[in-house]
Amino acid sequence: MTAEKEIQKLRDLIAACKPGRMVFFGGAGVSTESGIPDFRSPDGLYAQKYGDVSPETMISRSYFDACPQKFFEFYFDRMIAREAMPNKAHVKLAQLEEEGTLSAVVTQNIDGLHQKAGSKNVLELHGSVLRNYCMDCGRAYDLDQEIALHEAASDGIPRCEACGAIVKPDVVLYEESLDGRILEASINAIRRADLLVIAGTSLAVYPAAGLIDYFSGDNLVIINLAPTPRDRFANLCVAAKVGEVLGY
Repeated sequence: MTAEKEIQKLRDLIAACKPGRMVFFGGAGVSTESGIPDFRSPDGLYAQKYGDVSPETMISRSYFDACPQKFFEFYFDRMIAREAMPNKAHVKLAQLEEEGTLSAVVTQNIDGLHQKAGSKNVLELHGSVLRNYCMDCGRAYDLDQEIALHEAASDGIPRCEACGAIVKPDVVLYEESLDGRILEASINAIRRADLLVIAGTSLAVYPAAGLIDYFSGDNLVIINLAPTPRDRFANLCVAAKVGEVLGY
């Protein structure tokens, strides 16, 4: 089947889907067309050099606790994309939700682009750079406030204006657990779905990748440039960019 026929088949599946019975599960590849690098591709975050510490180590909780100054230097340099805008995939998903077809977006991304495009029911498995909180008193800060605290600090570590403790991004680092409420809501959404579209993810990061096991609906679709370990279970696999597939 050619890419064009695969894309048309997906569009037919979406058109035939019962209201509220489609769920979208996306990874970093959903945002690459917005200029945000993914993690595991040859040009991804993990392939980049940043001193003598790997990026994967830098975004672990143990490294955050041990070396907060270096963590925030890396975080603000490589993981914040304030100017990024939603691409065709984000826009189409918001449209499908508005039309009543899509019930939820489950995302591994932390950039907030789904909400910026207009999606309402977004389940952020790994948190969001848009939310930050004081590790002591719990005071909340938005991204602009977090950046201002970072820029004002002599050591680059954002500290709470109320108590002086570190203000941590509401992002799930390696060695941290996922939010149980978000995980449960994601599982319930996938369980109820007839059509599950998985896109832009290698399906290599657990427990997020294991969410596919809760799907028992009729049609499983995987959109990814590279093969995934779950392709053999899919009704349809589309090897193309997510925005090109959904941008109609």
